[in-house]
Amino acid sequence: MPTTPKLFLVLGALTAMLAVVLGAFGAHALRAKLAPDLLAIYQTAVQYHFWHALGLLVIGVVAIHMPAASMLKWAGWVMFAGIVLFSGSLYVLAITGARWLGAVTPFGGAAFIVSWVLLAIAVACASVT
Repeated sequence: MPTTPKLFLVLGALTAMLAVVLGAFGAHALRAKLAPDLLAIYQTAVQYHFWHALGLLVIGVVAIHMPAASMLKWAGWVMFAGIVLFSGSLYVLAITGARWLGAVTPFGGAAFIVSWVLLAIAVACASVT
């Protein structure tokens, strides 16, 4: 298997696993400790984390069929950055209450949007065989 598909399949699987672990941690360890608004923020982080972990898996599968599409590599790295910035900032905000981290979150959201656009462009520009 080429390097790019393998990379994003492994990264997608690991980030999905981490989303499950963090989701379970939130549901069991944090439920009684966080205020309802902070718990909702944490749950949003888990939800977006998981969906974009699946997005990394999609990128990996598409890359198997389009190994020459360098835009897929960009899509994967930008999506991973989105997980770190968006979900990461929300996890830390929810646990610490540091509201200033909310200023980081939109950069992660923008990265999510850009990554999906890059995936769409890569697929749309692929040659038909």
